[in-house]
Amino acid sequence: IVWLSSVRGFTAELSVADMPMSVHELTLATPHLQLAARRWNAGAPCRVLALHGWLDNAASFAELAPRLDNCDLVALDLPGHGASDHRPPGTHYHFVDFIPDALAAADALGWPRFALLGHSLGAGISCFTAAIAPQRVVGLALIEGIGPLSGDPAAEPDRLAKATRQMTAHGRREATLYPDIATAVTARSRAGGLTIEAAQKLVERALREDGDGYRWRSDARLRYSSPSYLSEAQVLAFLRRIRCPTLLVTGDGAPLAARPEFTIRCDAIAGLEHNVLPGGHHLHLENAAGVAGPISDFLTGLPKTV
Repeated sequence: IVWLSSVRGFTAELSVADMPMSVHELTLATPHLQLAARRWNAGAPCRVLALHGWLDNAASFAELAPRLDNCDLVALDLPGHGASDHRPPGTHYHFVDFIPDALAAADALGWPRFALLGHSLGAGISCFTAAIAPQRVVGLALIEGIGPLSGDPAAEPDRLAKATRQMTAHGRREATLYPDIATAVTARSRAGGLTIEAAQKLVERALREDGDGYRWRSDARLRYSSPSYLSEAQVLAFLRRIRCPTLLVTGDGAPLAARPEFTIRCDAIAGLEHNVLPGGHHLHLENAAGVAGPISDFLTGLPKTV
């Protein structure tokens, strides 16, 4: 069986592993935003909310989710990404604002308890969500991320000044216009160190038509400097609040484990299990078969959420 994913000027064949019969698109009405999502295996016993990385989208889990057939997995497009609403004019994309977005999505699904699966930015959001809502999050599966980026408090004035300048200039320049999807795929591959195949999955959900070409659908404000970073001490305070079982998967070719704060962060989460697997930062897209085994075993062992 072959499913066809079509955007004007481009058609790709997707195997059953990519798009099984049980996958469908959702729109979740939250108090402030409409959030798009893709759902696999609705009704399966383990409810999993999946959160992607910065400038990615729900298609980040297109290779992994079909291999987690014991999971009712809903992959969000975070605000400003994919087909989800952008934040209102005049506002920033603060990291901490994504935490209530995740909880609001679970509310819209009618899920009082669930597991979180997060990649990169999504892993940081997952950590903080588990820290503030331990009664709801039964487990964390983290891919290439453990908490958000932190910053030196002494640099905060300069950081805010830069972000303010960027917001003042917002809208003066349009996003790059690509003549065709293949050109956008190549650009995304080069920018993120992705294979062409992995970039293609993300790009198909990330573009909008504009005249004779394509532009990114993501909110340009996502590329602006953050007006404020949490300190490393603040990040550790959240990680120490996590009480649920936690699995961290990192790629042996990715730089996360080489960061100076990495070991201290891992030690901050009680009982954290760490698996190193072949791959880079997007190993769940590029080595989904290898990643699926430990994540499936971990999620299957969590308390049932149905």
